[in-house]
Amino acid sequence: MQFLDSKELRIKELENENRKLQEKVNMLEHDVELLTQAVLHASKQRFGASSEKTPQIEGQYSFLDEIIDPIIDETKVISIKEHKRPVRKKGDREKLIKSLPHEIVECVINEEEAVCKTCGSDLKVIGKKKVRSEMEYIPAKLIIKDYVQYVYKCTECGKNHVNPYDSIYCAPVPAPVLTHSVASPSITAWIMYQKYMMSVPLYRQEKDFKRMGAELKRDMMANWIIRSTEYWLKPLYEKMHEQLLKCSIIMSDETTWQVNKEKGKKASSNSYIWIHRSGNCESLPVILYQYTRSRSGEHAKKFLEQFRGYHVSDAYAGYEKVEGITRCLCFSHLRRYYLEAIPLDSRKKEILGSGGAVGRAYCDKLFKLERKWKQLSPDERKQNRLIYSVPILDAFFAWAEKTFTTQDMLRKALNYTLNHKKYFTNFLLDGRIPLSNNLSEIAVKPVAITRKNSLFSDSVAGAEASAIIFSIINTAAANNIDPYKYLHYIFCQLPNINFASNPCLLEEYLPWSERVQLQCKATTTEATPKEEKNSESA
Repeated sequence: MQFLDSKELRIKELENENRKLQEKVNMLEHDVELLTQAVLHASKQRFGASSEKTPQIEGQYSFLDEIIDPIIDETKVISIKEHKRPVRKKGDREKLIKSLPHEIVECVINEEEAVCKTCGSDLKVIGKKKVRSEMEYIPAKLIIKDYVQYVYKCTECGKNHVNPYDSIYCAPVPAPVLTHSVASPSITAWIMYQKYMMSVPLYRQEKDFKRMGAELKRDMMANWIIRSTEYWLKPLYEKMHEQLLKCSIIMSDETTWQVNKEKGKKASSNSYIWIHRSGNCESLPVILYQYTRSRSGEHAKKFLEQFRGYHVSDAYAGYEKVEGITRCLCFSHLRRYYLEAIPLDSRKKEILGSGGAVGRAYCDKLFKLERKWKQLSPDERKQNRLIYSVPILDAFFAWAEKTFTTQDMLRKALNYTLNHKKYFTNFLLDGRIPLSNNLSEIAVKPVAITRKNSLFSDSVAGAEASAIIFSIINTAAANNIDPYKYLHYIFCQLPNINFASNPCLLEEYLPWSERVQLQCKATTTEATPKEEKNSESA
């Protein structure tokens, strides 16, 4: 009897041990699957196509089409001509070079050789013809301008008792962009344009200047950037900030930035550059960047303190500290959560029937509707959203609430959806509110590329100057202004006006003023960013 009890006890111990081992195996298999999917997604992101467009898979999620497509057909839409690559035709080359100055190269016969090879008589010109056109590149060069001021004396004063003293006059001299410096408006503007528009770091510019014969060191260029930004660009930045706060819609994002010498922080720690820009509906585009030492929401609260309107961003909790705003979250971010939750096979192809693909399909339907309403007025778009987008949202949230999953990425996407349900529906309040925050993400790109090439700012002053220059350059480009021409114009004009005592004078030097538009207008118009196309499917 005792032997049987001991045997049963041993069996129970083995069963418990087997259960624990099985749980451990299940946990390890789950971890292996997570790591495998992470590797596949990382590999696809690095080596695969960068487009987030949904692949066309026949038969997948046809139930969504059956439910929603009949509704879409009833919506008010404007037909847009399908984009096709144009066939090259006669006149394209002339259109390419029409804005460039032309120089005539005359091909003539030397006087000594201008004789007939048949009879030896002289040759005379009877006509000419154009053979070809070539685009010539003229390399940049540096020169030194020496400003010599002429002094004038009155020829009559000092010779009589009426005017017993000499009258001396000096010719006016343009004020320098920086005192006690060889920096000119053109070279200062060029250095800024190269670094912050073309993402050419100062050490590379140093090599280029050396090739042209000037030993211009990077620390000297950095000093020029910081000082000229503080004197001439910061006042314009503050005026642009005032304009931004008047907007109805502001879109925000943030990205990391490294500063080597920041008090109380390691050189390898992250600081941040915030992007706050006007919505696409505003008549005066404003794109501002702000440097901060941390990602605290207090920085956004202070920067947007006087703003009262709709704020479009991701779900970062720091924006909760901004008072008086109506938060609207980005569906592109939400869509990416579901995109990352779609399992991949060994060929990095999507596995059919996943919950992640269903969630993405709901987002795609909303984007598809927005494309159809792109040309509508805000009021018409709002009305259509209330009629046709609301049923999709209701079905989406109902699906998210009843879906249960053990997959970590899908559970994360579902929680992100349900936890911020209120903010995801706020775009229904106004037809001007965009469905995504892609315009802000596009504005982040210049910062990211410059960060990749330049790596870091050496000082806090340099990081703050970088944020201001990014603001000036990108706001100018958004207003169809040539950034280099605009910087050059500012450095030529502002040192010669007393805007400190009369700040209203700065209004004439903002990118949207008639004077700046006349002097600095870009020769070519850049295409308007397509915010939805970068994220949606269809």
